[in-house]
Parts: sequence; structure tokens; C-alpha cells
Amino acid sequence: MAVKIRLRRMGAKKTPFYRIVVADSRYPRDGRFIEEVGYYNPLTNPVEVKIDAEKVNKWIENGAQPTDTVRALLKKNGILK
Repeated sequence: MAVKIRLRRMGAKKTPFYRIVVADSRYPRDGRFIEEVGYYNPLTNPVEVKIDAEKVNKWIENGAQPTDTVRALLKKNGILK
């Protein structure tokens, strides 16, 4: 089972809001997921990001791979080096 840490799109049309979730890579983008580890709201000024660092680090240690976008968010918030 290839596990990814990725964004799940929420919100209405033209007002995206994302949840950062851990999901099997075979599931659809907005489909089933294993655990929610944070959220990202690009529409607010400044951008609102909340991530549970403990959960993310636990999943990365267990082999989960963040997507490029999530990796950038984790680096920006100081969770990844």
C-alpha cells in the first residue's frame, strides 16, 4: 500500500479549501482517506495553514510520501528540513 500525504479539495465552486490528509495513492483525490493531519486555506490573507507536526512526522517515519505541494507547505512551516 503506497501511502501519500496530499491535499483533499473542499469548499464550494471557486472557493477552494484544502484538508491535508494521509491516503492510499490508489484512492481518488477527494475520496477515502486514512487520517486528516491539517488544513490549508489559500483564500485568506495571509494564507491559513494548520498542520499537526506529530502526526505528519509519524506518517513520514512509517513511509508516507508527501506530494510536491504538501512538501512545500511542510517546509514553509518548518516541519520538514
